[in-house]
Amino acid sequence: MVVLRIRNAHKRHTLLCLSIIGFIMYRYLWTAPGGRRLSRRVGLSANSSQFTLEGEPFRILGGSIHYFRVPRAYWRDRLMKMKACGINTLTTYVPWSLHQPERGVFHFQTDLDLEAYINLAAEIGLWVILRPGPYICSELDLGGLPSWLLRDRSMRLRTTHPGFTEAVNAFFDKLIPKVVPLQFKKGGPIIAVQLENEYGSYAMDKAYMPFIKKALESRGINELLLTSDNHQGLKGGGVFGVLRTLNLQKLNQREIKDFKAIQPIRPMMVMEYWTGWFDAWGDLHHVFAPEDMISTVREILSRGISVNLYMFHGGTNFGFMSGALADPIYKALTTSYDYDAPLSESGDYTAKYHLLRDLFSRYHSETLPDIPALRWKATYEAAIMYQHLSLWDALSFIEKPFKSPRPVNMEDLPTNNGNGQSYGYTLYETIITSGGSLKSGDNVRDRALVFVDRHYIGIFKHRFLELAVPDGKGKRTLSILVENCGRVHYGKAIDKQRKGLVGDILLNNSPLQNFTIYSLDMKTSFIDSLNQASWKTLPHNPTLPGFFLGRLFTFGYPSDTFIKLPGWGKGVVFINGLNLGRYWSIGPQQTLYLPGAFLNSGVNQVIVFEEQEADFKITFEDAPDLGMAVDIQ
Repeated sequence: MVVLRIRNAHKRHTLLCLSIIGFIMYRYLWTAPGGRRLSRRVGLSANSSQFTLEGEPFRILGGSIHYFRVPRAYWRDRLMKMKACGINTLTTYVPWSLHQPERGVFHFQTDLDLEAYINLAAEIGLWVILRPGPYICSELDLGGLPSWLLRDRSMRLRTTHPGFTEAVNAFFDKLIPKVVPLQFKKGGPIIAVQLENEYGSYAMDKAYMPFIKKALESRGINELLLTSDNHQGLKGGGVFGVLRTLNLQKLNQREIKDFKAIQPIRPMMVMEYWTGWFDAWGDLHHVFAPEDMISTVREILSRGISVNLYMFHGGTNFGFMSGALADPIYKALTTSYDYDAPLSESGDYTAKYHLLRDLFSRYHSETLPDIPALRWKATYEAAIMYQHLSLWDALSFIEKPFKSPRPVNMEDLPTNNGNGQSYGYTLYETIITSGGSLKSGDNVRDRALVFVDRHYIGIFKHRFLELAVPDGKGKRTLSILVENCGRVHYGKAIDKQRKGLVGDILLNNSPLQNFTIYSLDMKTSFIDSLNQASWKTLPHNPTLPGFFLGRLFTFGYPSDTFIKLPGWGKGVVFINGLNLGRYWSIGPQQTLYLPGAFLNSGVNQVIVFEEQEADFKITFEDAPDLGMAVDIQ
């Protein structure tokens, strides 16, 4: 009996050692820099009417989750929920603007660690379709292109303009070597790579897409290449030898017929099946009925077509990353990117999720994993704003202002090591000696608060407007605080997305001159520097615009929560120095998602930058409020 126990213990010890050795080998093979991986000979193939993977029939059941819209601490949670839904392939964009905020400066760490994200997907058992752009749309500011490109006055984005191709090559020189070892044929999870995004709707340069193809292949990408277009762009967006895929929300027989006619002997895939839609400030919250969504997905699959759900989980446009619409009029997009997706902004299951899980389970021979438990959402005590700092008092914590005889747009400012200003606000100040008519001439991008001697007199918006400047004696300071509300992310207007003041402002038909210009991009370093400021006890009528300081107390392991700002107008919320995003009372979004991963146990600093109308507290709810809903037509 004793011998038996010893043998069993020895056996358990041996199995444990083998498991540990296996795990270490797995981690080494997948994560060690330069680690050798087992190579595979045949990847994803599209040479017949059905996809094959390593020679075996394969159906892509895909879903999009963007690592840059989800806190890194929640990557595993979201991907495991994806796996439990029956999805076998993760798709993600790569945002150039976030990875290269300045020329020669590259960020691939923390929440932008793309390699870690792809390796995590592999560990969970997901294949990956990578969509590296360089333009990705994705409702991001400038479609994910870095704003410093616009410093070139002759720039033609998404073309073979030398300034653009040189910048793309520099970015790909850093990006592509990171993902080449993660390709399927090298033992990794990447089974396909997409060229650009919906170029057929833009199609300004016939040589451009072949350039992107060569740029990827010459750097070692040798998996299946795809393009992705809506019906209107299918013909113009294709590249010889590259599989075309389709984007849609509702199945149209004519569109499917046209799609099939373009490539009759190759497999069909809906690269973006839109599970919902994004929202713009001043609109309603878009929703798409679960029964309409599932009926279309069911029909797609019944036709033998592969599918990718865009979005499976939308996440959040943290900070200032959200884009804008140009047509028919300019509209900035909300901070939330919930998208009415199957997995909500905060990672909760929806009716769509459960319907999809039931449907996808029929396309698996094995039982799907159990769905992971949900994170607890908390209601915290309100944060009372107890200190205040006016914008004017905060200017001393901004880098030295720039002086110019005429207005200078954000991108051309000599800030950020000569890369200009990408996001946030820019303050233009000049001296006036009279009142009269102030005209913007459509030169404000996108919204400006106007002050005389720091007293508010009115607003300029994106289009032409006129303001009356009150008469006064002597020299007075005219201040124009301009916000980049988001560069347009889609369409043929992207070359015209310079922000700030993009031309002259006229007072009594004469252009204003001799400006002092402050860059208020509100980076974490600036917010942290305000800790050294002389904050004042919050007065009953605080000076606006201004910063408001409060504290949020949490106990134990912090939970997710949702910030609500009744009585506030428009501004930005910072939690522990992190830019959570914009809020605006016009809605539809009425709460900001605050992940527990951004909170400390105990005291958390809350700073609100408010433009026009402030209250004395902000509240924390246990459920989101994305506003009054409207069905997508």
